Amino acid sequence: MTDIPGVLMLDLQGLVLSQEERRLLAHPQVGGVILFSRNIRDVAQVQALVGDIRSCRAQLLIAVDQEGGRVQRLREGFTRLPPMLRFGELWQHDQQAATTLARDCGWLMAAEVRACDIDFSFAPVLDLHTGLSEVIGDRAFAADQEALIALATGFMQGMHEAGMATTGKHFPGHGSVSADSHHALPVDTRPVQSIREHDMQPFVSCMSVMDAVMPAHVIYEQADAECAGFSDYWLQTVLREELHFQGVIFSDDLVMAAAAAAGYMDARVKKALAAGCDMLLVCNDRAAALQALATLEKMHTEPNARLLRMQGKPHLTLDALTATPRWQQTRERLAQLESLQPGKVL
Repeated sequence: MTDIPGVLMLDLQGLVLSQEERRLLAHPQVGGVILFSRNIRDVAQVQALVGDIRSCRAQLLIAVDQEGGRVQRLREGFTRLPPMLRFGELWQHDQQAATTLARDCGWLMAAEVRACDIDFSFAPVLDLHTGLSEVIGDRAFAADQEALIALATGFMQGMHEAGMATTGKHFPGHGSVSADSHHALPVDTRPVQSIREHDMQPFVSCMSVMDAVMPAHVIYEQADAECAGFSDYWLQTVLREELHFQGVIFSDDLVMAAAAAAGYMDARVKKALAAGCDMLLVCNDRAAALQALATLEKMHTEPNARLLRMQGKPHLTLDALTATPRWQQTRERLAQLESLQPGKVL
């Protein structure tokens, strides 16, 4: 079991590893690292940092949020990615062009991330664009289910072509609540059937190309008093038993304000694992990460072989990638797409 990652994913403080972080990464309960903007300067630096992380423990999963638009951590030396809503706007005029470009964008994003030996990006967002949630906003592909499903499927197929596992978020849907779960506790008061028929359908329809799921820190009060990420109903009854999802379940960050509804950090760790999360994210609070680690030590949590599915596949170097016609053409088309005013056609 020693070659299987542990269940805790944590963050780093700067551009290089500290000695404390080297010790943390060697802990058997630590299984992953998520990189934020503060950890990234340019291509050479991030490649060196990833290499250093790998030298601590080769099996660690390394992740990043490289969605596009305002959520893009890798910037200097990487393609500027449009917000996903641009594809939904293009879909209204040319469905085939939008689907093809979404697939190429998924491939390009994943290929650039893999060129740095980062295993995966937490992408894509499968939430509906309802206009209610500012934190989701233009991160969503579309308001229309058909468009969202087609575009997200294409995007994830492209990710697979580049050797990257996919993560659909935020199950069963974050788009229909206005509160930002980073800072408050969103509560969705709608009937469960409405959530199932609308917000959850993209997750259901994308199941065949979805390797992992990240549940929302949202309480769907007609279904459960717990946030989805702590809910046996959403993660076991619906996701595992009803939908037969066999992939990885990542918690959203357990430091987020909405997660506090589950109690102190030890309670959050226990509830998330009991509900069915395979890996727990504890970010931007080193003291909280150490508390989570202490809780996992006491629980004697076993490594989870399911996490191996998230390891990146063989990849091109950045020089080889940028020499390919697909990369060059996709980059040009994405630049054109982002420069368009909403409602215009390429």
